[in-house]
Amino acid sequence: MSKKKVVVALGHKALGTTFPEQKTAVKAAAKAVADLVEADCQIVISHSNAPQVGMIHTAMNEFGKQHPDYTFAPMSVCSAMSQGYIGYDLQNAVREELLNRGCFRPVTTILTQVIVNPYDASFYKPVKIIGRVMTKEEAEAEEEKGNHIIKTDGGYRRIVSAPEPEDIVEIDAIRTLSDAGQVVIACGGGGIPVLRQGNRLKGASAVIEKDLASGKLAELLDADMLLLLTGEKKLYLNYGKEDCQPLDSVSVERAGAYIADGQFTEGSILPKVVAAVSFVSGKPGRVAVIADLEDAKSALEEKAGTIFK
Repeated sequence: MSKKKVVVALGHKALGTTFPEQKTAVKAAAKAVADLVEADCQIVISHSNAPQVGMIHTAMNEFGKQHPDYTFAPMSVCSAMSQGYIGYDLQNAVREELLNRGCFRPVTTILTQVIVNPYDASFYKPVKIIGRVMTKEEAEAEEEKGNHIIKTDGGYRRIVSAPEPEDIVEIDAIRTLSDAGQVVIACGGGGIPVLRQGNRLKGASAVIEKDLASGKLAELLDADMLLLLTGEKKLYLNYGKEDCQPLDSVSVERAGAYIADGQFTEGSILPKVVAAVSFVSGKPGRVAVIADLEDAKSALEEKAGTIFK
């Protein structure tokens, strides 16, 4: 009997924000992943990178300001750098945890590019705020370069698009390593958004929602389960209100009605729900679970979190 294929999407809680926080956080994430490996699952991991890519973008641009001979770093390059250093910490933490349990399983990070459509509506309506706070003069200089700017508390910040993921360039490599028994880390931060131009892949000035990319990853791998691990025990209706109600399970149809009713916050919970619904709708027998990182093993057994099926 083949192993259960599970794509595990790790949220911000699993990574922290600063370098020291990340070093500590990945140890907890590694324990959760090791539990799933010990349950004899074929595991592919994706992860968030929001604080990290913003930090890299700010640092590289500040460096460029101080050293005119160096160019400012494109968003695609910043995304690639975040995949590298997060993957470095995460794969080493998972490897160590598995070895401590007497389990030898190679762990590999794949620098992953995700194809987006140049005509995606989001390119005409950017939504993702990134980078440092700028003065009016700096903001105007950014606009002259063709970048989008938004006014925020204390000044101005850059805002980029969040296009839908259409395909994953390295999917064959991810599948091959996973089928060979390795734990694979891929599509970090939603992947590096790229535009296909003939045989060339051109980096896009954008950020892909990590959960939507995770759903696409699970779909292309024909996974059995999409496990979206966050900082909440499960989904809630009327979140933060007196009549707040937990959801133990939800059908695709009911989830669609809740989305239409505006029950889930854009930019946080909503992408998880959309990814779960899309994945489960794609093929009979698929399951998606949104759960707390600490409940990963129970969520695998469909005993925790909110279950979509």
